[in-house]
Amino acid sequence: MRILITGGAGFLGSHLSDMLIGKGHEVVAVDNLITGRAENIAHLMGHPRFSFIKYNVCDYLHVDGPLDAILHFASPASPQDYLEMPIATLKVGALGTHKALGLAKAKGARLLLASTSEVYGDPLVNPQPESYWGNVNPISPRGVYDEAKRFAEAITMAYHRYHGLDTRIVRIFNTYGPRMRPNDGRVVSNFIVQALQGKPLTIFGDGTQTRSFCYADDLVRGITDLLVADSDKTVDQRTDRSTFLTKSSQPLPETIHDPVNIGNPRELTVKDIAELVLRLTGSKSAIEYRPLPADDPKVRRPDIRRAKMLLGWEPQVELEDGLRKTIEYFRQVV
Repeated sequence: MRILITGGAGFLGSHLSDMLIGKGHEVVAVDNLITGRAENIAHLMGHPRFSFIKYNVCDYLHVDGPLDAILHFASPASPQDYLEMPIATLKVGALGTHKALGLAKAKGARLLLASTSEVYGDPLVNPQPESYWGNVNPISPRGVYDEAKRFAEAITMAYHRYHGLDTRIVRIFNTYGPRMRPNDGRVVSNFIVQALQGKPLTIFGDGTQTRSFCYADDLVRGITDLLVADSDKTVDQRTDRSTFLTKSSQPLPETIHDPVNIGNPRELTVKDIAELVLRLTGSKSAIEYRPLPADDPKVRRPDIRRAKMLLGWEPQVELEDGLRKTIEYFRQVV
């Protein structure tokens, strides 16, 4: 396939480029490098099946030649980024998604939207199934990211229903791995960089809030599985749905076009993660507590039954193993 990735120089976009090229596909990466980095894709430059276009996808979007699929991953994706760039975050969720959908329609391409667990806001259920509508404050500072992605999901489903466009939506939960930016403000990168530099590890709140972390390799494997899954695949084609409904009162969406959670359901407190990073790095850094930001989620854990049923996917990399690889990466860059 010939595949366009918006946000192709980002943390996840670059890993997707690697995996897709490794599977024999051709990749066209588009990125304006606001949060993406040229060094993430430097090893791909000159590859016969890779090309890069520096461009803002909120503008008129055109790519020469045929396209089989578009992966729309362009967006600031860490709290620090979207708090510093609130308008750009909203624009890429709305205008950028509209442009990507229009290009997919013009090319007859399948579109996969990178959504996020942030659509669930500060959830009142745990774990979060795709059928949960969320608990989001639309006017809070972090609401710019939540609502940008919620709108992106809505317009993607509108194009699917109205134009018959073949679409997929992946709700990405916290992800970590090599190529994260040292200063991106995310929990894992913050803790690792602080530990390696001998600085206090900063925890916002009392550290009892929970998170779950998926290694990048596992995540991109799930995303590519979703991309190539049959358009008419349903839950009932994979397994007996009734055996899963007995475990939850929440009904599951039926088709491959509905959102799919991809993440690791192993849940730890933020304090547990900080202590694990200290142990794996051998750092003597202290832990420092700071006030909790507004609307920071108390829990975050994916219900991945749909991914298991539709894709046969589940994470394989243990947190400790993934953290060791990520720590080695940061030892080289900080």
